[in-house]
Amino acid sequence: MATHSLPAGRRAAPAAAASASPDWRRIAYYVLVSRALDDAEEATNRNKATVPREHQVLYQFSARGHEMAQVILGTLVDHAHDGAGAYYRSRPLLLTLGLSIDDALASPLGRSGGFSDGRDIGVVCNLPKRRGALVLPMSGDVGSQYTPTAGWAQSIQYHRDVLGDASHAGSIGVALGGEGSVATNGFWAALTMATTLALPMLFYIEDNGLGISVRGDMQTPGGNIAANLASFGNLLLRDGDGTNPPEAARLLQEVVGHVRAGAGPALIRLTVPRLSNHSGPDNQKGYRSDEEIAADWERDPLPKLRAHLVPGVMTEQAWGALEHDVERDVGAALAAARGRPAPKADTVKRFVYSEPPQAGDADTVGGLSARELAALGGSDVAAEQGPVIRFAEAVRRTLASELEANPKALVFGEDVGVKGGVHLVTEGLRKRFGNARVFDTSLSEEGIIGRAVGMALSGLMPVAEIQFRKYADPATEQLNNCGTMRWRTNNRFAAPIVVRMPGGFGKDVGDPWHSLSSEVTWAHAIGWQVLVPSNAADAVGLLRAAMRSRNPSIFFEHRSLLMTSDGSARYPGDSYVLPLGVAKILRQGSDITLVTWGAMVHRCVAAADRFAGRAEVLDLRTVAPWDRTAVLASVRKTGRCLIVHEDTLTAGFGAEIAATIAQAAFWSLDAPVERLAVEDVPMPYHEVLLAAVLPDADRVAASIEHVLAQ
Repeated sequence: MATHSLPAGRRAAPAAAASASPDWRRIAYYVLVSRALDDAEEATNRNKATVPREHQVLYQFSARGHEMAQVILGTLVDHAHDGAGAYYRSRPLLLTLGLSIDDALASPLGRSGGFSDGRDIGVVCNLPKRRGALVLPMSGDVGSQYTPTAGWAQSIQYHRDVLGDASHAGSIGVALGGEGSVATNGFWAALTMATTLALPMLFYIEDNGLGISVRGDMQTPGGNIAANLASFGNLLLRDGDGTNPPEAARLLQEVVGHVRAGAGPALIRLTVPRLSNHSGPDNQKGYRSDEEIAADWERDPLPKLRAHLVPGVMTEQAWGALEHDVERDVGAALAAARGRPAPKADTVKRFVYSEPPQAGDADTVGGLSARELAALGGSDVAAEQGPVIRFAEAVRRTLASELEANPKALVFGEDVGVKGGVHLVTEGLRKRFGNARVFDTSLSEEGIIGRAVGMALSGLMPVAEIQFRKYADPATEQLNNCGTMRWRTNNRFAAPIVVRMPGGFGKDVGDPWHSLSSEVTWAHAIGWQVLVPSNAADAVGLLRAAMRSRNPSIFFEHRSLLMTSDGSARYPGDSYVLPLGVAKILRQGSDITLVTWGAMVHRCVAAADRFAGRAEVLDLRTVAPWDRTAVLASVRKTGRCLIVHEDTLTAGFGAEIAATIAQAAFWSLDAPVERLAVEDVPMPYHEVLLAAVLPDADRVAASIEHVLAQ
């Protein structure tokens, strides 16, 4: 197939160092290994009636027909800091980059070790390396590999240009995907980032013409993403036949060389056949004719590779010896994989969060090193007589202090740079620290969070802003994948990012879009720390703790606190760090415990002050983790509890607290636990309607009286 015609002036890549001839023996070896692995797995699936379950591959996705071009690409991804974002048909690339054959088989079998120690399906791979090309942790959703790869590519520029690490020169990020994935938000967000920022990023699209059963022209108008992108500036495009060995090698060398030379991103589309069902349970004969399947087999790249190499590059005997080596190596690896034990059940709860290391634990890729964290120091003792500052100024000062102390810290999001944020929290930071460290992004929440994940994996400390809590919804996929990363890779990878997320009602105003709180969403999201400060001093200590944590954190900035003087406090200093999961008792009381957080704290304190020492007020400060110990101790003392929050009542986080109290402190209760929250309606706009649904001091006081009367 001829390369796709490009607009004048954009057809040739800039001159780069001449590429070496492909290592065809290595390429042939891994193509044969990949084909043998697919054969072994599919043979097992065909004989499930006679094969024990522990030898079955329950999620099987064949790379048959895709493997040759992928392996060629793998031989070119060889720089110290190359990073690949892959997907479920990318095992040939991983094999070429160093994945052992027994790991490649043990992980689909769910055995110990491997990608995840049996925690994730075997096609959701990863490959950690301290030096040399690594494969970023895959996810099970389509298209989610693109934006973290863009973040990795941007981090290459940051390490090279800002931190002065010359070892990153020439490194690239490579995102692999099928043609169906180019319809996803992640693809377009990453494409926007790569082209507007001239990132060293390669988009590798292998097009087999089918998204499960849907034809390519239903996924992409015209069925050719390379043709559709011809008008994109700053993007080298190449389009070719992924079953033709010399053509695929030539085009891949060209696009990789272009990106390595610093000439901007590139996209290559290679057509390949799908020589299998979409997955193990699929039956393609339900949506493809026998003629279509046969036509794909006529395009099988393996016979074409053999014909290209024999006899010109190797003899018949050499090819036969290679096949013998593969049969031997795959047979030995299969026996080794089947011989591995099942994962240990008592380890399944490990690595939801960072843990003190134990013997045998993997080194984790991502985040600051232990040495870097120790050098930052910190104290939970507040400086005396600091100036009284408002909440927004507290966040700004903390960001500035951390940017000053930690050269790997970055702050970004929509409008955070030139404007200084819609709440002006980041005002002046770009001017002080430069556009490489405090910068605006394109309007894509998935892109913002995915970018942060890729940066954190490279060892940076990204602080991403989502303008309002509701706007995080398009990024839910990336947020959830980030939270589970450490657990599902069995501690091989982690992405400790900080996401600043304003929300809640504003000053005398609300609405369904800018005033959502829903912090329970992230308390329910595994692996996240959720910080909800009620005042400026706590904002300092909690934000700094998040920026020095090994876990990802949601830092919730309440709009009312950003817009008013509520929550003003003395600045506790540039070293102030609060421990997470420790509530603060704001009022001592004897007869009832009020548990609350965020802007509701101030209304609860105002209500409690009407009861002359009878109402104890606990500010949780963090809802993940939350201070069960302090809550239970207070309830056991007072015998009564009222939980007040701004989120809606049904399934709000107050329900979790109430259930815990009922289970652990039932016999200490003198009255039922009660909750006061926004009833199950969206936050309204007009102040009269807002006042009708939002707990205020009067309503809190009335609820206190009601509970005390029981």
